[in-house]
Parts: sequence; structure tokens; C-alpha cells
Amino acid sequence: MSARKPRRRFKKKPSARTNPRRRAPNKRPSPGVLFEDLLALQARLRAPGGCPWDREQTHASLRTFLLEETHEVLDAMDSGDSRKFASELGDLLLQIVFHALIASESGQFDICDVIEAIHTKMVRRHPHVFGDVKAKTSAQVLKNWEKLKAEERRSESGEGKHAPKQESLLGSVPRALPALMEAHQLTRRAANIGFDWTRLEEVLEKLEEEIQEIRQVAPASPPASDDHAQANSDRKRGSSAHSTSSATSSLAEEIGDLLFTAANLARFAGLDPEITLKKANRKFTARFQWMEQEAQRRGAPLADTPRETMEELWNASKAQR
Repeated sequence: MSARKPRRRFKKKPSARTNPRRRAPNKRPSPGVLFEDLLALQARLRAPGGCPWDREQTHASLRTFLLEETHEVLDAMDSGDSRKFASELGDLLLQIVFHALIASESGQFDICDVIEAIHTKMVRRHPHVFGDVKAKTSAQVLKNWEKLKAEERRSESGEGKHAPKQESLLGSVPRALPALMEAHQLTRRAANIGFDWTRLEEVLEKLEEEIQEIRQVAPASPPASDDHAQANSDRKRGSSAHSTSSATSSLAEEIGDLLFTAANLARFAGLDPEITLKKANRKFTARFQWMEQEAQRRGAPLADTPRETMEELWNASKAQR
């Protein structure tokens, strides 16, 4: 959006409503009143005489906090603690308010633009509710959604509705996403227009196929130690080195296919692969830390424990809660 004077500026001082003691007892304010209080509060922190830290922040400096707050929301969601969940959602909301306030100070946009944009978008993308389009199932809704998004992208790029150039459905998936999240986005968008498996068994068969392809290109023995590998490298040059590089590339490609299929499996089962893997990471961490504690209790660090005993501890860790 080009720079322009926003329709509405944030108040520089909080209103009387910012002080909870001035509210009528036992009367909960409306969401609108509370939101205006939050806007006024953050504006006060950014104003002269406010908080030095808040006044120094920029869009770039807040990037890390936006990401952190998003992950903390997911953690709170998984915890089952509703109070914590509400609190973390508030922290995320503050990030949105903060960015809108910074943008308003330079005349780019303000919080009204943010709210108006999402309100308009939701009405436009629900023609089956606010228009004459028919959609009786979620699948039909998602298919229409992707068509509407494609039309929006063409409009934003300056192309007409009937322009010959067809932008890819996957073109707007951010390349900067972590690979697992990108795989989820890619397969979800393809599935939304009907390019998908029909049964879970088909995805499992594909998974087995990828595993077999890994077996075909994987080396017969595990990778050598650094010293041994260096010695082999000194003896083998030229075509053999090229062959090793090619084999490694093939193995990487097949493992990538396996990971992509696993992400697709999670998506097909109605799960987010990023969140699913995050839970598995936590489970592994908890079990491994139990192993460390148990090995120490037995009198030796886990690193000095024989592999067979490690396996024993790992199996025992699965019974812990």
C-alpha cells in the first residue's frame, strides 16, 4: 500500500477507560471498548515520555517476537490451560496492534485498514454465505476459496480476469517457510482443487515405495569415520569421487521424497505435520532426559553407558509419564 495519511490516528494518551477502577463494578466492558483501551495503551507507550524500549521498536526488530508469540500460542493450545491460552492470544494480538501503530506513524496504514482488509476479504471469500454461490460441503468451500485467491492475485498483479497468463496455484506459497510447513501448504492447496489421494492406504503405499527407493540407493555400509573417509578419499579420486557424490545426491533426493510423503500423510490424516513433529520432538526430549537422569542415578553419565544399556533405558523411558 502506498504511503498516505491514515484515516485515523491512535490517541496519544489513554482514555479514562484504561483504568479498570473507573469502570462500573461487576460490569464487563464490550470487546470494542477493551480493544480501544489496548490501542490507547500501546500508543501511550510509544508516545514521548512513554517506554524507551517500545519507542525504539521497528517492524524489523519485532519480527522475532511475532514468531515467538505465535509458537507460545501453539504451546498454550497444546497445554489445555484455557487461561494460559487466552493470555498468549493476547500477547499475539499486541504484536498486531504494535505493527499497525508503527505503520500509522509513518502514514502507511493503521489498525482500521487492517480490520477493514480482513473483513472485506472474509465477505468476498464466502460468497456461499453472503452471495449466490452454492457450496454444501467443506471441500466445495475450499475449492472456491482457492479460485477466489487466484483471482485476487491476478487482480493485484494488474492482469485482467480473462488474461491468458495463468498464475500457479502454488506460486504464492512463501519460499521462506520451513520445509515441513511448505510441504503442508503445497499439498493442501493441491488437495483443495481435488488433486489428492482417496484413501489413507494409498498414502501408506506411497510411503513404502519411497522407503524401498531409499534402500536401492543407500550405501551397503554406514558412513565411515572422518579419518577413514579421508584415507579413502586420498586413494580414490576422479570417477569414483564423482560416483560417490552422485550416490549421495540420489540418497538425499529419495529421503526428501520420503519426508514430503510423510508430511502429505499427516495432512491427509487431518494433522499439521509441523505440530505433529513438534510433539514427537518433545516426547523424544522427555524420554532422553529421563535416560540421562536414570543413568546418572545408576552411577555413570549416559555418554559412558554401553549401547545395550542405552536401549534398555530407552525402552524403560517409554513407561514413564
